[in-house]
Amino acid sequence: MKCLINKYISVDTLSYKTISANKATVDKQWLLVDAEGETLGRLASKVAQLLRGKYKPSFTPHVDCGDNVVIINAEKINLTGKKWDSKTYVRHTGYPGGQRFTTAKEMLAKDPARILEKSIKGMLPKNKLGAELFRNLKVYAGSAHNQEAQKPTAINLNDFK
Repeated sequence: MKCLINKYISVDTLSYKTISANKATVDKQWLLVDAEGETLGRLASKVAQLLRGKYKPSFTPHVDCGDNVVIINAEKINLTGKKWDSKTYVRHTGYPGGQRFTTAKEMLAKDPARILEKSIKGMLPKNKLGAELFRNLKVYAGSAHNQEAQKPTAINLNDFK
């Protein structure tokens, strides 16, 4: 019996260390996404993955290892079907009877960037990490943006799965 136990203990196996990313080892980039002609939900899900960093081999679930994303032309986003009139956004003022409803068309006229922000925020984790990831997103209605100093690289979202 003693020989049998020693036989199993002395087996040589390959040992790989799992590498976990942290703030010091994360490689963050600035990415530029053009929303012109894109469908809202498809764009939002891909941008949420970029913000989370799930496409990177060093993805760690509890660390902000995603990229900083700048979205331009938010006013030229598409919705399929009759969603411009039927999709409603609900908010509450905090007072009794203070529920307010806004359609997608009204929100586009008032603030086009908010439509994208709301849909992307809904796809991020609902905790402190999600709030930290959401700060890495900048959405602009037109083609001009304030992040020229960061030199964002323009990407095509169709290249990501």
